[in-house]
Amino acid sequence: MSIDQLSPSDLWQHFARICQFPRPSKHETALRNHIEAWAQARGLVTRLDQVGNLIIRKPATAGLADRQGVVLQAHLDMVTLKNEGTEHDFLTDPIIPQINDGWVLAQGTTLGADNGIGVAAALAVLGSRDVVHGPLEVLFTLDEEAGMSGAQGLEGGLLEGQLLLNLDTEDWGEVYVGCAGGIDITISRVLHHEPLPAAYMVYELALTGLKGGHSGVDIHLERGNAIKLLSSMISEAIPRFDARLLSLKGGSLRNALPREAYAKIAIPMCDLECFSSFVSDFKIQMQTALGDKEPKLDLRAMPQTGSYPGSLSVSDTRLVIDALLALPHGVRRWSPLMADVVETSNNLGVVTIDERRFEAVLMLRSLTEQGLSELKTSIEAIARLGQFNCESSGAYPGWTPDLDSAALKLLQDVYQQLYGHPPAVKVIHAGLECGLIGRAYPELAMVSFGPTIRGAHSPDERVEISTVDHFWQLLCSALAAVPLR
Repeated sequence: MSIDQLSPSDLWQHFARICQFPRPSKHETALRNHIEAWAQARGLVTRLDQVGNLIIRKPATAGLADRQGVVLQAHLDMVTLKNEGTEHDFLTDPIIPQINDGWVLAQGTTLGADNGIGVAAALAVLGSRDVVHGPLEVLFTLDEEAGMSGAQGLEGGLLEGQLLLNLDTEDWGEVYVGCAGGIDITISRVLHHEPLPAAYMVYELALTGLKGGHSGVDIHLERGNAIKLLSSMISEAIPRFDARLLSLKGGSLRNALPREAYAKIAIPMCDLECFSSFVSDFKIQMQTALGDKEPKLDLRAMPQTGSYPGSLSVSDTRLVIDALLALPHGVRRWSPLMADVVETSNNLGVVTIDERRFEAVLMLRSLTEQGLSELKTSIEAIARLGQFNCESSGAYPGWTPDLDSAALKLLQDVYQQLYGHPPAVKVIHAGLECGLIGRAYPELAMVSFGPTIRGAHSPDERVEISTVDHFWQLLCSALAAVPLR
């Protein structure tokens, strides 16, 4: 059975088609152009704003032109990660979805249900003659996963609706009314190298098999960070074996928990047997410490052939490893106002070290400006101590909850009618585009909801089929129930 045979059929058929378009962040043009042409072929009005976001308008169903206007919003890009050994080029190859025990997932890669299901739902509404609605607009934004530049540059004065339904959250039965703000920090430094001493053997270290995940949604689960774990091992190897660091690379996206990290280090030939035992013991220690949180953790040390004339200097080796150990990762503070909600966190997401340069990219999130500022100040202080360059970028505001929002009341009322109980009203630690959209359109009443997605921002990403049907039912019923202006 293919996914385009699932129900609701229109939504799944659109999602199947979306999967055919490679769409990493900053490479969404082909999909956007396809959607724009599709809409125009159906007589719908389309417009691109100043940064390339796509707006599509559909007239109200007959007799409903006096309803409040609704904006459906989703982002076109997806996180692109794959398992070790998976052959896939995200710039050219389609995503291959498959059905497994009630879920849709991909073959060794991220699926793109975040936010492809939201895009597919909006397209299904635009293409349907059966879904009843008032004046309707759809906003498809760009580059959400790599800096929210689409929402950052959203042009004011174009959207006409009063209510915005963001289709980009991942827990069915929950309605979101607020989210964290965030900022990226890049720390860098020029490094120095020196010749390797005689009689040294170079090893490649590979720490793999971690779960990874979304740096906002999953940060509190205390999964392993491959960069941190490998740095800890190298830190112990430096004094024990007079180890020299040649390179280190870990993580791939600032907003994904690092699943893998690789390093090259040099060990004296006389210590190779002891080093092998050290690696085995450290692997067992990590497996014991993380337990069921990381059941597939693996650590390998592979001797390398060829010529390696140099490594980082002794002082720079110690400096960069100490910096990686000192930089914070994980939950900084839990919210004192909302139970079980992370207030402030940091993800040490991507690190690249070679004989010339150190660079680390971190993503900070907080529900409060103070929390974000304090964490940023702390990281800047660590950078100063090591004489690293420190640059901030990509700041975006949080979305302040409005419990009196007309959009929230609409969703609560319709959900209660459909399921006999109210939805859970939540604030999410992950970043949503609502804060930025609200900056350009402060009068919009906004709410966010979606089906259940697990493993977002990792190759374990999957969407629960039954909740997509519920999500569609709620969306259609909410559009039919939008009140008069």
